[in-house]
Amino acid sequence: MKEYYYDKLMGIKTGGDQKGFHKSFHYHRYEPTPYSALEELFTHYQLSNNDQIVDYGCGKGRLNFFIHYHFQATVIGIEMNEDFYHEALTNRKNYLKTTQPSNSHIYFHCSLAEAYQVKPIDNRFYFFNPFSIQIFIKIINNILISVEKNRRDVEIILYYPSDDYIYYLENDTSFELKKEIILPYVHEHNENERFLIYQLIR
Repeated sequence: MKEYYYDKLMGIKTGGDQKGFHKSFHYHRYEPTPYSALEELFTHYQLSNNDQIVDYGCGKGRLNFFIHYHFQATVIGIEMNEDFYHEALTNRKNYLKTTQPSNSHIYFHCSLAEAYQVKPIDNRFYFFNPFSIQIFIKIINNILISVEKNRRDVEIILYYPSDDYIYYLENDTSFELKKEIILPYVHEHNENERFLIYQLIR
């Protein structure tokens, strides 16, 4: 029900998941974060309109539009699948027409996640387990290099986090767990139904 409600509210279409599998085992199938999970996340975790969020493996842009609608923050979606990328652009056009927000700071890039050049003001990074640990490590290194050049507070948001991601962040980087957000009702059946927020400690 919430899938329909929010899509209609924002004039977008973000349902469905990816048919088939990517030819490389490094990239996982696309599946949008449930709106019920996003509601729970942002009940316990706040953004401001000064934040700039990067969503790796954004698909059709659900997270991007949800964040922009509620926080008016700048959102950047990275998507390697050209079909999803074009659907995200169509959604952007319809979202802006439907909601007429005070700003239009919603951007999408069609590229491999690790190829994205982290911007000096990117400060929040979202991952719904979109690819292998090898790709994740490359992206975290890109983020850390950017922070070395332009010091700022940085946080990583993991949904349905893999053990590999968690182990790497906690043992090989300066990120520390800031908050765990458990999804009620579903977490008791699947412990992966949670968000982990990691903050870079400098």
